[in-house]
Amino acid sequence: MPQLLLIPDPRPLEERLGEGFFRDAPRVPGVYLMRDSADRVLYVGKAKDLHQRLQNYRIANPDRMPRQHLRMLRQVARIELQFCAGETAALRRESKLLRSLKPRFNRAGVWPGRTHFLMWRSAGEYLELAVREVPEPGWRRHGPFGGGARAAFWALARLLWLASHPALCLADLPAGWAQGRLLEKVAISNGPLPEETADLLDAGLWDRPECFAAWLEPRLSPRTHPFERAVIEEDMEFLEDFAAKHRPKGRHRGQRALL
Repeated sequence: MPQLLLIPDPRPLEERLGEGFFRDAPRVPGVYLMRDSADRVLYVGKAKDLHQRLQNYRIANPDRMPRQHLRMLRQVARIELQFCAGETAALRRESKLLRSLKPRFNRAGVWPGRTHFLMWRSAGEYLELAVREVPEPGWRRHGPFGGGARAAFWALARLLWLASHPALCLADLPAGWAQGRLLEKVAISNGPLPEETADLLDAGLWDRPECFAAWLEPRLSPRTHPFERAVIEEDMEFLEDFAAKHRPKGRHRGQRALL
């Protein structure tokens, strides 16, 4: 028998902005700027469907939503919407706003940084992931990348961990993972076919991102809680955007051979 929810999850933004704001948000590509009471921009995000993206912010479950998101939602006084011609235009607009505004709660794309490589390898029953300024022997890798490489590493690690631990929830992530506080190398145990995962990462994120998404989504689809879905969708979308932004014309920059 399902357990009844005695205390409903808080809805601070819905109480502040009104249910109509979320109900009437248009299903178009664009960017959204979350502002505080002094009209300072706290966070900038982009979406191919603003209506769907904004639904993820209606409920603030403290057991599942990262603390940084909870702190942000407590400060949001209004959300500004800017419509774009398409998803690519929205991505360009988001990038421009991040560099110019440097919002407090954005994790990537705000400051230019050193270049990094995304690296991975199968190690017995583990899939190891890492982000390094200099590639190491024995690892497969993509790169080098500028801003966003660490955030892509965090998003990929979270998605693969959730896929490989179907009985656990977002709150069970290793300490700090929800907030992006990962070491530069992590090992994911009991993953779904680590060798297959490593092979898919060779080209899946770059040449055939739809194949990687099709492989990963069934392993994540049983997770139906709104906040888990929000984190999954945000990480998947970030990886797709990161791959599209860094995929060079002609020959891709992914290296399939071991170093």
